[in-house]
Amino acid sequence: MNISLVNVGIAVRDLDAAVAFFTDLGLTVLGRDEVRGEWADVAVGLDGNHVRVAMLQTPGGDGQLELFEYVHPDAIDTEPTRPNQIGMHRVAFSVDDIDAALEIAARHGCHPLRGVATYQDRYKLTYLRGPSGIIVMLAESIGPG
Repeated sequence: MNISLVNVGIAVRDLDAAVAFFTDLGLTVLGRDEVRGEWADVAVGLDGNHVRVAMLQTPGGDGQLELFEYVHPDAIDTEPTRPNQIGMHRVAFSVDDIDAALEIAARHGCHPLRGVATYQDRYKLTYLRGPSGIIVMLAESIGPG
């Protein structure tokens, strides 16, 4: 059996704000849509499922994010995920300039959870809270690896 990763889907409170954040970081919007109907109810397992969706792609085309905002049923707010909780953890991006990426994130009110760390003189990396509390990891290669 062949298997490949298609995308990572993330429910957000405000689709436009999330799209603005990720496009400012360099992702491209491939398309937007509204999804609903019996097929969506069956696939997702929610009656009356209705979402606004945006599909984004990394510049190299190797990764995609599917962001969706629920119209119906109402979205359920949860406490922001902590790095040590079981379940969906984070979305990670390699960037060529972590300082520039952090400036972009700050314009969206998103800041590192603690700071920027250096891993084995190979990477500068940080976790930050993105839109809707999503944990986003940014990593810049700084040495051979």
